[in-house]
Amino acid sequence: MRDVAANEVEIGGVTIGRGHPLALIAGPCVLEDEQMALRVADTVQCWADARGVAFVFKASFDKANRTSMDSARGPGLEEGLEILARVKRECGVLLTTDVHLPGQAEAVAEVVDLLQVPAFLCRQTDLLLACAATGRPVNIKKGQFMAPSAMGPAIEKLGAAPGVLVTERGTMFGYGDLVVDMRGITDLQSLGVPVVFDATHSVQRPGGMGTRTTADRRYVRSLGRAAIAAGADAVFAEVHPEPDRAWSDRDSQWPLGELPSLLEDWWRVAELLR
Repeated sequence: MRDVAANEVEIGGVTIGRGHPLALIAGPCVLEDEQMALRVADTVQCWADARGVAFVFKASFDKANRTSMDSARGPGLEEGLEILARVKRECGVLLTTDVHLPGQAEAVAEVVDLLQVPAFLCRQTDLLLACAATGRPVNIKKGQFMAPSAMGPAIEKLGAAPGVLVTERGTMFGYGDLVVDMRGITDLQSLGVPVVFDATHSVQRPGGMGTRTTADRRYVRSLGRAAIAAGADAVFAEVHPEPDRAWSDRDSQWPLGELPSLLEDWWRVAELLR
């Protein structure tokens, strides 16, 4: 088991964890085009810089877990990493992105500061070992089918990584809905890791439209508040300039133009706890 006293992670010179200010991970679900990625990264980075908030930009080069074979997946590994590298150069942001296959880990680690393991893959031993071997910290998303207490073995598989974060993103309730038990934040922290709360994926209804996942965006704000009040070390939000036209997660991504209001609301809660 990891040392509970050391439940903090350094990412590109920024520390996330107990005793440190609330951090932010945000960006579009998938890389749709370079200009959109630059626009989102620059907008969020400007907000974060003005308030002294640690920010990590997230976008996926491939959404390999789409509901339908016909759904857009993204530009792929090579082009996607080129886009992410440009975002990092021009916007000065820290980066994270999903890794779906062990063979992707090394190439991704050359570009990003934090590797992310998708929720559906949180038990995949070869993937976890490959991510840990890169020397980058890893954010593993708790599976919708996993109890917080059951994440201990997955965290142990990442023992070679210089740091591990775990993201809470809801638990299946029946066949087509997710619920969030805020006790899970404390339970995950007891495993010796900082905890990220994913406020946008947590409002989803997987496969709710048969060929795609639906969601109820109105709960994003209140769930984020609750998670911060419960002690989350960072919050995660997928944002898009026009969510209704997004390639994926259109019902749960938060509108970029409304993001400052959402973040100000969340950080007011965080300030009350300091």
